[in-house]
Amino acid sequence: MRIEDFDAIRPFEPEELPAAYDRLEQDAQFRTVIGYLYPQVPFEALMQKMRGCTTCLDFQKTFCYVFLKELMSKASTGFDMDVQAIDVSRRYTFVSNHRDIVLDAALLDVLLLDSGAATTCEIAIGDNLLAAPWIKDLVRINKSFIVERSLGVREMLAASKRLSEYMHFVIGVKHDNIWIAQREGRAKDSDDRTQPSILKMMAMGGTGTVVERLKALHIVPLSISYEYDPCDFLKAREFQLKRDNPEWKKTKADDVESMRTGIMGFKGQVHYHCAPCIDDWLDTLPVDMPKGEVFACVAKHIDQEIHRHYRLYATNRVAAGAPCSDEEKGAFNHYIDQQIARIQLDRPDVPFLRERLTTMYANPYRNALNEK
Repeated sequence: MRIEDFDAIRPFEPEELPAAYDRLEQDAQFRTVIGYLYPQVPFEALMQKMRGCTTCLDFQKTFCYVFLKELMSKASTGFDMDVQAIDVSRRYTFVSNHRDIVLDAALLDVLLLDSGAATTCEIAIGDNLLAAPWIKDLVRINKSFIVERSLGVREMLAASKRLSEYMHFVIGVKHDNIWIAQREGRAKDSDDRTQPSILKMMAMGGTGTVVERLKALHIVPLSISYEYDPCDFLKAREFQLKRDNPEWKKTKADDVESMRTGIMGFKGQVHYHCAPCIDDWLDTLPVDMPKGEVFACVAKHIDQEIHRHYRLYATNRVAAGAPCSDEEKGAFNHYIDQQIARIQLDRPDVPFLRERLTTMYANPYRNALNEK
């Protein structure tokens, strides 16, 4: 495998960055977004600083790290990660529950650097989120590789194989980390489950048995816990829209609104927890286990590791009906009332919306309790 085999989906190489910066500089929409994010800084000064970034990692350290630290100082009451179960000098494929479209991987990058890692992650991102050419350029500058989803069946098979081969290339040849969500799209009700199809895709690349191919990626289950999900009211709105009209589908504008709300909205405490790499556990599987059973078994193991390492907050305990103080109950119910008031629908079904919002916070507690 050569880097050229993955030109259509991979992050930019250093020699490709100047041309990408040129395209961004000339894009009017990018100028507008940058003006919103950095209102006090002249655009020309930002571009000059950007051109000083000669690698994607340079860009992440210069722009993303500082921006995310400042953002989380306002949009959270703190964020941290437990890395005791892994060796940050090694390279892993982090498979996590999916809480936020943008921040899941972005905060992992920050927390890895804060934990002493020498590098961040290459980030799997669906092409459905690349609503404009400048966004595609920007995510590839930010060490993202593209998951192609809007394809026919035959093309999808070839794209999945190329994606898998690229992931093996990142770990085995580029010696970098990877982040990928455990499922396509976020679990709207926070009942986090790994899709075996994600694991099947991972095993399309590499060599040897299915288990050997998965071992080559050094998978680490990663739990992401939010005290408050800024997009909870948007997810509840989606639930009612789909209930009332099964044909309803999100638009690109809906995705952009979810990204903006997820990034800027208040999150309370945010905690990341790395479970042990599953390599040793994979060695315990029977050598004659059928492929389908391997994927189902590995998915279940990843789920168990993610569930048992959740950090549970009062929001989760109250929602699940666990013992809590009257003050905690009152605060949570007030919060739910506020979020329901933000939902824009012609005929909001308040009891239904309340049940959906409460379930989102209850499910992490219920799943964690099942792993005790």
